[in-house]
Amino acid sequence: MQSASASGLTWVKSSYSGVNNDCVEVAALPPGGHALRDSKNPHGPVLMFGPGQWDTFVSGVTAGEFG
Repeated sequence: MQSASASGLTWVKSSYSGVNNDCVEVAALPPGGHALRDSKNPHGPVLMFGPGQWDTFVSGVTAGEFG
């Protein structure tokens, strides 16, 4: 995982997000990675994950490891 600014990506916000923009947005990266950012700070830092790192991160979130 690395922190970077990513321009030119297509960002998607969850349909579960409220109107207050208090959520994260995700963008697909080639080949199979993902970028993640805070929707309240779209020009702030971006976390970039390779495919395996993304799978591990999503598994951790699903398991509640980031309380």
